[in-house]
Amino acid sequence: MSCPCGLEKSYEECCGPYIEGKRRPPTAEALMRSRYTAYVKGAIDYVIETNDPTEKEKVDRDATEKWSKESEWHGLEVLEVDKGGPDDDRGSVEFIAEYTFEGERQRHRELAHFRKKDGRWYYRDGKMRAGETYTREAPKIGRNDPCPCGSGKKYKKCCAIAN
Repeated sequence: MSCPCGLEKSYEECCGPYIEGKRRPPTAEALMRSRYTAYVKGAIDYVIETNDPTEKEKVDRDATEKWSKESEWHGLEVLEVDKGGPDDDRGSVEFIAEYTFEGERQRHRELAHFRKKDGRWYYRDGKMRAGETYTREAPKIGRNDPCPCGSGKKYKKCCAIAN
């Protein structure tokens, strides 16, 4: 079975050693992926410990643990990585994490910022990103417009009822 972070490695070969404290993530992306996996596994201590030391006290442990353990996690997609390599001290990763919480499916899209201090990567902060804008290919059909199916009825009395 592959690691929850989405890479084609097992948990033991991928994020497990980071979460278990056996190794440190070498890049900002590796830290971000391991943090996602920690949420999936309910490893809240790791999530808190990988927050920037100046921000760690602001984390609401109880709320974070509730969200982690009561969510059904569907997957992680990394959209873009900017810096954050082994030789960098700052980096950012844009990602989408999908999950269901309290019966509602969610897409969490974030541009996360990381910094490295004393050879260790930390999550600094993140900004929610809006999803892609939907552009309609055909003009919108009004309720009182003729139904496009050709029935001769108004849209609201024909195909709109089926929707």
